[in-house]
Amino acid sequence: MKFRAPLRRRPARRVTVPLAVLVLLVGGFGLYLFAPWKAFTSTSVDEALPSAPAAAPARPAASPAAAPAVPVDLARGGFVSGEHPTSGTARLVRLADGGVVLRLEGLRTSEGPDVRVYLSALPAAQSRLDLLGEDAVELDRLKGNIGNQNYTVPAGTDLARVRSAVIWCHRFSVGFGAADLARV
Repeated sequence: MKFRAPLRRRPARRVTVPLAVLVLLVGGFGLYLFAPWKAFTSTSVDEALPSAPAAAPARPAASPAAAPAVPVDLARGGFVSGEHPTSGTARLVRLADGGVVLRLEGLRTSEGPDVRVYLSALPAAQSRLDLLGEDAVELDRLKGNIGNQNYTVPAGTDLARVRSAVIWCHRFSVGFGAADLARV
């Protein structure tokens, strides 16, 4: 009978992630989430208020449903700061073609990772901080944090319920600023 040496078990190999890779992954996610470079950048936008189409069909002046020949302010208000210093004016404007836009004029706010423009049924004092309200209407991503810009209000939006325009960071659910829209 031959003598056999006992089988040696090799220790199980552990799959370990080097600390450097873990730090890179966590750091990369942090950069994506917070976008810290936006604290040092600005995007300026200077759009003109949309005007009447060049070949607009003539409408009878006596028709009560006829849209005005020039843009008309429906409501306006000044921005107040929320989580970030924000200033400028918000205007709801009915265009000559009957459409409605939210016009931001002289806007100055911070850039952020996912900033959007909303119309809210809540007053600015509430919607600029941490609430948008159930019936808030998202218009679009903020085009720039400085300047003049237009956002089309979707057809069918109940303008009688709109009380404020809000610059809102979607990623962190916080208002950068808001403007109460007083009827003109």
